[in-house]
Amino acid sequence: MAEHYEAPLNWGQMPPLREGREDHNPYVHFNPDTCIACARCTRYCEEIESVSAITLAHRGAHTTIATVDEKSLLDTTCELCGGCIDVCPTGAMTEKLPLTRKQKPERELTKVRSTCNFCGVGCQVDINVDPEGQGGAGQVVKVTSPPVGTTTNDGNLCVKGRFAYDFIHHKERITEPLVRGTDGELHPTTWENALQKAAEGLRGVAERHGNDAVGFVSSSRCTMEENYLVQKIARALFRANQVHQCAAT
Repeated sequence: MAEHYEAPLNWGQMPPLREGREDHNPYVHFNPDTCIACARCTRYCEEIESVSAITLAHRGAHTTIATVDEKSLLDTTCELCGGCIDVCPTGAMTEKLPLTRKQKPERELTKVRSTCNFCGVGCQVDINVDPEGQGGAGQVVKVTSPPVGTTTNDGNLCVKGRFAYDFIHHKERITEPLVRGTDGELHPTTWENALQKAAEGLRGVAERHGNDAVGFVSSSRCTMEENYLVQKIARALFRANQVHQCAAT
C-alpha cells in the first residue's frame, strides 16, 4: 500500500518490537514488524489446511507468529501451500522468490487464468506474467489463486500449484514430441508420427507376446477423463487388464 501511494518506505518507522528470525524454507518469508497479529494466517493453517504449523506466540506488543518451539517451517507439519500469504492483510507473510529476484510488483503484471496441470483436480490459477520478460515474449514470474468463492478450489492451492512454475521457462523443458531413431538417440518429430510410432510399438508387443504382455501406466497429472481413456484403450482395444495410475501408489 505504501508503494501504491508512493509514500516513503521509512515514514513513521519505529524501532522493531519483534525480532525476526531467518527461516530457511524456500517459499514463505515472514516480516514480524509488519504483522498486526490478526491471526488470519494461523486460522487458515488450522481450519483450512488442518495442520496447525503456525500459532500466535509471546504476549502484548511482542505477540508474533511462530512455529512450535520456533522451528523452521521445514521442521513442522507445514505443507508450504502459501495460503498464509494469500490471507495476510499487511504483507507480513510474503513469497520469497519475487523478493529475491527483484521482480515487478503484482499490479504491473498481467494475470492469465489457467488450470493447474500438476494433478487431475483442475484447480484454477492466475498466471502472473511480466510482459517485458523473456525479451518481450512474456515471462511467468508468479502464480496466485483466484479469489475465494470464484473457482472450484475456492482460493486454495498446494505447494506445487503455487510455487512450482520455474519449469515453464526451463532450458531443459521438452516442448515437442521425440522419437528414438535407429542410432539410439531421441529426435524431434510431429505428434502424428510420434503417436503412430507408439501405436506400432504397442501393437507389435501384443502380436509377438500376447495381450498380457502389454501394460498401461497413466500419469498422476492426467485428468479423470484422460485416465478413463487410458483404461479404455487397455481393456477395449488390447483386451488387457494391466492398467495402473501412479497416484495410487
